[in-house]
Amino acid sequence: MKRHGKAYREKSLLIDRSQSYSPQEAMVLVKEVARANFDETVELHLRMGADPKKADQTIRGVVLLPHGLGKQIRVLVFAAGEAAAVGRDAGADYVGSDDLIQQIEGGWLEFDTALATPDMMVRVGRLGRVLGRRGLMPNLRTGSVVEPENLPRVIQESKMGRVEYRMDRSALIHCAIGKCSFTAAQLLENLSSLIVNIQHQRPSGLKGQFLRNAFLTTTMGPSLRLDLPSLASLKAE
Repeated sequence: MKRHGKAYREKSLLIDRSQSYSPQEAMVLVKEVARANFDETVELHLRMGADPKKADQTIRGVVLLPHGLGKQIRVLVFAAGEAAAVGRDAGADYVGSDDLIQQIEGGWLEFDTALATPDMMVRVGRLGRVLGRRGLMPNLRTGSVVEPENLPRVIQESKMGRVEYRMDRSALIHCAIGKCSFTAAQLLENLSSLIVNIQHQRPSGLKGQFLRNAFLTTTMGPSLRLDLPSLASLKAE
């Protein structure tokens, strides 16, 4: 069994394990229990009521967080010809085609989000096993397969806080919503935008509870349980 250090145990005492916190309370408390000497990421972890084995209950989407993620986002674009030039001019960190594919096949993954023009997907498809498991595979549904004329907008959104999420095989969604240096109000607005977006992804055939459990945590801190009715009632600013 993993044993936590003294600092972690002391911070854990601030959390009532028998209580479910409202999002407003949670944003204040999660900043208090952060314990690392760096700016920790604030993370949301959701257990969904959807069945990941059913194709019609897949939950996957993209949201633009109003306050971003508080870090520099490295954008990679799979493109060739004029589209590659558009990507470079728009500020993408890495632009290429076969050269980038070969680098990734060799183990290089020094980027945070990947976009591709439609004509590149035949080549990029062979990276499915590598990028798919990391949530980096360009996908038409999440808007990361982009027509060349839309690259400037999507690249800018990606750098500002465009976040992709998806339910994994355990019916869990893990998503960053900001940094501990954010104000509680900024974290709450980011959380609200994400939750509203996820609730729009509710499968039409799903019966029963959509959000089963929700926890908020930081990179190194203890987790706290969120009150589901309060969470579900959030509205985007």
